[in-house]
Amino acid sequence: MRHFNFLLIFSVICQLAFARPQVDTIAVFSAKMKKEIKTVVVLPEKYSKKKHYPVVYLLHGYSDNYAKWVNTVPTIKALATKHQLILVCPDGGYSSWYFDSPIDASFQYETHITRELLPYIDSHYATIANRTARAITGLSMGGHGALYLAMRNKELFASAGSMSGGVDLRTSTKSYDITKRIGSIDKNPEEWNNRSVINMVTSLQNKELNLVIECGVSDFFYEINSTLHRRLMDLKIDHDYTERPGKHNWEYWTNAINYQLLFFDRSFNRVKTK
Repeated sequence: MRHFNFLLIFSVICQLAFARPQVDTIAVFSAKMKKEIKTVVVLPEKYSKKKHYPVVYLLHGYSDNYAKWVNTVPTIKALATKHQLILVCPDGGYSSWYFDSPIDASFQYETHITRELLPYIDSHYATIANRTARAITGLSMGGHGALYLAMRNKELFASAGSMSGGVDLRTSTKSYDITKRIGSIDKNPEEWNNRSVINMVTSLQNKELNLVIECGVSDFFYEINSTLHRRLMDLKIDHDYTERPGKHNWEYWTNAINYQLLFFDRSFNRVKTK
């Protein structure tokens, strides 16, 4: 009997160990930037190549990197299991703002994420390789980046979100290295205007994207997010918008990611599509 109990306990321990979420750190070569770029991939417990999973691309903020989300908010591993999805945390450079810089060839992160990383993920993991099961979100710089990439690549993403996003670049003309990516606003006003999400929404048609946007009321980006919400309302673009007590910090984003992933889970088309 003791021998049987030992085997039973050992079996349970092995199953629990095997069932832990898997976190991969991969390096994908960027032909556009001529270098390898790291990405964290979080797989749900009991991930199986026989199943196919929706994917959420989760972008970091200014001065951070691909590992910031999983190191700072390890609970995202449990959320991947809860919602049965794959989380992909790309590296966006410390200050790329997730677009292709017209003046710096070493910052071409829109191309990297949409044309290099995304096909790699779909070919190496058991994804539902269809826009209806693919979302993108992020915080701060990554919030702007997620909306920017989704609006410019609607054939790739059906859902997009932003947490405390810097959605109007023109409010940060002397910070966050944006001038290094697109030049000064005095000499290049079109770049600043055309790349600001708050202006880009005028090209959206209703229901082209499932949008979820939020910001804390004590955040220094609160006013531009509130303005973005009102602009979407004026344009009659359906979206979820939330403002709640909170600042521009990890306490807020640790809470916010729960609601973002719940929104995406409800938006996904989980039917396997070839």
